[in-house]
Amino acid sequence: MIKHTFTLFILMWCVCSATFAKDETPDEFALLHKERIGNLRIDLPEAMIKKVIPCSFKREADTLWEADGMHHQKWVFFRCGISLDMTSDKKGGAKSISSIAVISPSMLRTQRNIHIGSSRQEVINAYGHEWDKENSMPSGSFIAGSIYGGVIFNFENNKVNRIFLGAAAE
Repeated sequence: MIKHTFTLFILMWCVCSATFAKDETPDEFALLHKERIGNLRIDLPEAMIKKVIPCSFKREADTLWEADGMHHQKWVFFRCGISLDMTSDKKGGAKSISSIAVISPSMLRTQRNIHIGSSRQEVINAYGHEWDKENSMPSGSFIAGSIYGGVIFNFENNKVNRIFLGAAAE
């Protein structure tokens, strides 16, 4: 009887564990899709960009990248310190943001209040639990999420001098 009860208990535990178990594999792209820099986010359509960035911009050539099969075009807002990589399925097609980079004089902040001029410690406090220590550089960069999709903070004199949201590697 005890053996039968124990076997039944183990069987029920296995079924319950399988039913309620969550996939514990972290989503390395979660931060990429959640994060914002100001009102800018990945996949924001070009029509919205003109509404949230007050500066004029320069467009570079629309180029097909073999790595992802997408047409890329860099939009640079010099006066605002913003650079966007815009992508579309076809040349000249409607574009959306695939990466965002901000430098001085940008006043934009991440959702966790990090901006150009924030300290290294402020970045660690805000993004430490998502820190990719293996790919970050001790004094040069802090990667939150992944180099395949996340936020990269670059430093000069332990102060943020560039924020990048997107994929830094394919």
